[in-house]
Amino acid sequence: MAFFTRRQFLAGAAATLSAPALLRAADRLRVASLDWALLETLLAVGANVVAGTELRQFREVAVTPAVPDDVADLGLRGTPNLEVLRSARPDLIFNSNFYTWADALMQPIAPVESHAIYKPGESPYALAEQATLAIGERLQLAAARQLVEELAGKLERYKAAFAVGDGRPVIPINLGDSKHFRVFGSDSMFGEVLKRVGLTNAWQGATSYSAAAPVGIETLASMPDAWIVMIPPHPADAIAALSTSAFWNALPAVREKRVLVLGSINPYGALPAAMRFADLLQEGLSHAWDG
Repeated sequence: MAFFTRRQFLAGAAATLSAPALLRAADRLRVASLDWALLETLLAVGANVVAGTELRQFREVAVTPAVPDDVADLGLRGTPNLEVLRSARPDLIFNSNFYTWADALMQPIAPVESHAIYKPGESPYALAEQATLAIGERLQLAAARQLVEELAGKLERYKAAFAVGDGRPVIPINLGDSKHFRVFGSDSMFGEVLKRVGLTNAWQGATSYSAAAPVGIETLASMPDAWIVMIPPHPADAIAALSTSAFWNALPAVREKRVLVLGSINPYGALPAAMRFADLLQEGLSHAWDG
């Protein structure tokens, strides 16, 4: 189908169809993105994604949503392969404020639309909701609003469940090595989820773009009452070193088995990452409290 014909068809379809999800994949706009938060959003709402960056690592770190095998890998986010992008024939490219330098390079290939999810001083959750709804409206995908509403409802249910827990604060961290970690503050997506489910983030220090790093492992001693929530990926040797560390094993949270190791989650993700974090945290804490 010719480019002009597809665009012409979509213009009419958006105006006349009450169920855009019924459109065949071949008739939907072909989209690409350099940004992982936008990529996971596009995948979650059923967009026709044809290209993304660092897909092997995305599959390992983000885990969900699944990336179809036929999505072209553009290589590194900092140096995307524009020839591969051109070959993927996107009709529209979604970009973020992290990669605005690439806009001028990609605009000859396809129109570029930008959505910011991580901005200093602003809620990434609220920005992710806005981006999700805007993408849904742009692509005529009802699943976007469904995602927003499903997650909001789930967080309310988890809030009720956590209300009968032990009331301890939570510190979400990602290990850099056995002596340092990255901690996620109140302005991170993980911090936003904690707030929305009624849990206190034990980290009250400053952050930059949602996290602070490197933070010395000794800092955990100043939060003896907290649950330590470890969010992979972590270096394998760091975990091994901690297991034999006298300091680590002397921490109250470690002695009292208040350490949760979740599955890997995109640390700078959007609503799908927020949902994955909430699900894994609820499963981990509920199991620990019941045990």
